[in-house]
Parts: sequence; structure tokens; C-alpha cells
Amino acid sequence: MRGVNTAHPGAQQQRRQAGRDREALGRSRGGLSTKVHLLADARSRPLVHVLSPGQRGDTLAYAPLMARLTVPRRRPGPARTRPDRLIADKAYSAAGLRSDLRRRRITATIPVPDDQVRHRVHHGRRGGRPPAFDAEAYKRRNTVERAINRLKDHRAFAMRT
Repeated sequence: MRGVNTAHPGAQQQRRQAGRDREALGRSRGGLSTKVHLLADARSRPLVHVLSPGQRGDTLAYAPLMARLTVPRRRPGPARTRPDRLIADKAYSAAGLRSDLRRRRITATIPVPDDQVRHRVHHGRRGGRPPAFDAEAYKRRNTVERAINRLKDHRAFAMRT
């Protein structure tokens, strides 16, 4: 008798998972939770948002955010799809994400988590050079926090703090 192949879920299980992903509800220690991933401009205006289940990692939301991004121009013309700079918190510090930003020629201002610093130092010269970090530019990350606070003022976008 053969066992069940868990690597390839059945159609019913895939539909169930798709429904969960659409609802963006995830189980964690505190119960059901949802994360809001938001890109905002320098004036705290939301450009694009993605909802994800609370237990999912933040870097998984990077690709959908960048795919939906349009930056309005000051002059007439089509909207840009490449911002000048991306300022993010430590949760978005991943090698793949940084390499994609370099490929797109987008300046990244993302602090490196302590565990990544220790890993690089442990490897010595083979650990590579730390990524560039502009502390003055990182101070402007509060624009995203202000954009989320503006959204909290609307009942249609409800969240607990």
C-alpha cells in the first residue's frame, strides 16, 4: 500500500490553501493575524499594499509589491515602475531581495540584522563586504508608519494596535 504524497497536494487541498491566501489570515501564537505590507512615497501617500498571513515572512511580499508599483510623474507621461530608492526595515534584508534591487538599479537602504552581521564576520574575508547603508536616508522610513496611521483613521481599513 502506498502512502500519501504530501509534496503534491490534491486539488481540494490547493483550493483550500488558495482561499486561505486570499483571506490573508494566518495562525500564530496569538491566534489569527494579518500583515499589511505597504509602499509609500516621500509624502506618506500609499502607493501599493499587499496583505499576507501573519505567520508568513516579510520578504515574500516584496515581489507582489514591486509588480504592482506605479510611481506617478510630476510631468505628463506614463507612471514609472522603478522608484529612486527603497527604504525598508530589517525584515526585508535578504540576499535575493538586495540582488533584485541592484538589477533594477534601485538604491536600497535596508539595515542588516545582527545575525547576518555575525555570519559575515564569522566567515572573515570570505564573508564579503557589508552592504552600503545610508543612516540619514533611513530616518525617512517613518513615512510608511505615517501612511499606515492615516489608513487606520478609516473604518474600512481596520486594524488593532
